[in-house]
Amino acid sequence: MEKQAQRPLVGVFWMVTAGLCFVAVTALVKLNGTRLPAAESAFVRYALGLVFLIPMMRALRATTLTLRLWKLVAVRGLFHTFGVTLWFFAMTQISIAEVTAMNYLTPVFVTVAAALFLGERLAFRRIIAVLCALLGAMIILRPGFRELSIGHIAMLAVACMFCVSYLTAKLLADAVPASVVVSMLSIAVTIGLAPLAFSVWIPPTLQEVGLLFGVACFATAGHFAMTLAFANAPLTVTQPVTFVQLIWAVSLGYFAFGEAVDIWVILGGFVILCSITFITWREAVLKRGEITPGTHAPKG
Repeated sequence: MEKQAQRPLVGVFWMVTAGLCFVAVTALVKLNGTRLPAAESAFVRYALGLVFLIPMMRALRATTLTLRLWKLVAVRGLFHTFGVTLWFFAMTQISIAEVTAMNYLTPVFVTVAAALFLGERLAFRRIIAVLCALLGAMIILRPGFRELSIGHIAMLAVACMFCVSYLTAKLLADAVPASVVVSMLSIAVTIGLAPLAFSVWIPPTLQEVGLLFGVACFATAGHFAMTLAFANAPLTVTQPVTFVQLIWAVSLGYFAFGEAVDIWVILGGFVILCSITFITWREAVLKRGEITPGTHAPKG
């Protein structure tokens, strides 16, 4: 099958759209407030989001999973369940800008974990990029200069949990279609969240259910737009655009929720994103075979 032609401007447009959708997700979660426990909010969001799996049912029924793949689905579902719960909790504790900036840590953790557990090479330049990203995290957190809240700790845990989720997704994607990987995650997380949610259940209001359905809609639209961005332009083009999401998050927090603008959060997020962009660029270069010849070029 012929590879789709690259259209950078179209890719940038869809990545900008994805960023708007993801900022809308954080806004709706913030607007929903703290009355509902984090686990319940996450469960309602994922349960309502199952409606978007209906078009994928045929692919699900046609897929046979081995015992190994079922184990990977279970591991991914478990870690993603706790990651989502902690993310919803962090949204009630720290600013939208801080949550958005610290979200950038996940790809950095994935880079390190892939080297440790999947045998990918972590060359010197990528090590420097990872260290710069960690410096960016320190700029955001500023330990010793301010008191770290439980929300910041929760977001560090979120990055670790999602790191495991993405690594297992990589293993699953090598064996089954992407639609099946996405569908199984939604189902597994909904099941995983159920006991956590019902243990602290508070009857939600119609408004809370509506807001959480909005979260599900915008999250689904965001992932769809991001997929279209990746299909139309290389990651080296679309990755830097994600920084705009932080600008929007800062603006939203300031104008809609009265959150102070913290220049250190913006600076730290920018440093982390620059590191991710460099790692992405290096991987793209190596995949084109411009650095190391051969069929199995090491990740640099």
